[in-house]
Amino acid sequence: MNPMNRSLRQLFIAIIVLFTILGLSTTVFMVVRANTLNEDPRNTRALYHEYAVPRGSITASDGTVLAQSTQSNDAFQYKREYPGGSLYAPITGYFSVVSRAGHGIEASENALLTGQTDSLWYQRLRALFTGQANHGATIETSIDPSLQKLAVRLLAGRRGAVVAMDPRTGRILALASSPSYDPNQLATHDTKAATRVYQELAVQKPSPLNSVATQQLFPPGSSFKIVVAAAALESGKYTPDTQVSSPSSYILPGTHTPLTNSESWRYTMSTKLSLEDAFAYSSNTAFAQIGVSLGADQISSIANHLGFGSPITIDGSQTSGTPMRTATAVFPAHPTDAQLALNSIGQGSTTETVLQNAMIASAVANNGTLMQPTLVDRVRSADLSVISQTTPSIFSHPFSSTTADQLNQMMQAVVTKGWPQLEISPSIQVAAKTGTAQTGFNNQGATDNWITGFAPASNPKIVVAVMIQGERGFGGTVAGPVMKQVMEAALK
Repeated sequence: MNPMNRSLRQLFIAIIVLFTILGLSTTVFMVVRANTLNEDPRNTRALYHEYAVPRGSITASDGTVLAQSTQSNDAFQYKREYPGGSLYAPITGYFSVVSRAGHGIEASENALLTGQTDSLWYQRLRALFTGQANHGATIETSIDPSLQKLAVRLLAGRRGAVVAMDPRTGRILALASSPSYDPNQLATHDTKAATRVYQELAVQKPSPLNSVATQQLFPPGSSFKIVVAAAALESGKYTPDTQVSSPSSYILPGTHTPLTNSESWRYTMSTKLSLEDAFAYSSNTAFAQIGVSLGADQISSIANHLGFGSPITIDGSQTSGTPMRTATAVFPAHPTDAQLALNSIGQGSTTETVLQNAMIASAVANNGTLMQPTLVDRVRSADLSVISQTTPSIFSHPFSSTTADQLNQMMQAVVTKGWPQLEISPSIQVAAKTGTAQTGFNNQGATDNWITGFAPASNPKIVVAVMIQGERGFGGTVAGPVMKQVMEAALK
């Protein structure tokens, strides 16, 4: 073979190999790694591309704008604005040059807000041919601005959360968290300023970026007795009238540690109360013994059906963005009897979110059917046509309607017998359960103060759960007035 032909042949093969390598590498970058590269905050090209699109708005149920994009006179073209500042941050999250879509609906509905979802393909195609900007979709939430503003005002200067829900549908009407943060400070186009604010928020423990209502766990105290009471009623061994031992002191099994009741004057070592009264007066010694008698498996079964043991998705999916999920509520597996006694009164290792606490009351209010909690009502394209609409769906059936009815009556007794100051009016009965959780040694008497409940008890329309952390008092005195005011506003 001619040496020149051999050289040309080798050069040809080398070129083919190089083109093959180039094609494969391009395919890997454009197809396999496309999403990863687009989401990498160091990819400034993708960042500028995102800011070149008018990101869709996020609104409240009445149309109040929670987040919007306006034109800016810089390289980014559009700037994200949050008219309510910190008021709606636990719902919206933020969109920033530092970390892009972070937390809340900005993250969970990112594909829709940017207009890049498959459901907006026609809109993208039309924009391509007309030369117009491709607008992101509008996300309409279930949030009631009047309830949200009230809840935030009542939490001012305190650490805690308020969740309000419709137990019939699972729609979240208020999701207030304190402390909060101003997403406008993260949305600035000044990258140094945005980075500084993000780092300041991220290093705080716990970080305000993580909603107190959904992403932080706390011992629920006696509010967890709803779960234990449900397990007791479901077992068939108890009714609200069953007499239960409620001594002034109970030695935790296998220890020398006494457990007592907060209202010590009410008890002697031989006191017995009906299950309803033990619930209404929140007898620790009664429910610790009931928990040990039932066993961890029966309580865990009810708790898991109510949402314990796995994160709860409030909004979004893997295709729409980063799903908005709660922290995982915990009722420990395989506790000793002493641990089980403490866990049965919401202490020990039992922890939950404030949203989980609202879900427990919702299951009672809705006759034993727990609805899936949701934050988005519908999604609209730029021409206002509806892309999707949320349909209420069932989360679980944690207990029977008979048990729910009995729990409803027992929760009404908490108000009528224990906390009459929480009544709204003679015609609107309130059902509730308080909780006062001890948070450790040397805390100068400060507790996590809980209440969860619903109204009207005969036809529940609103569920409210409140947790206020680190204040002296009881759930009924600290968190109770907050619940009452939110309920009154919701029922006007």
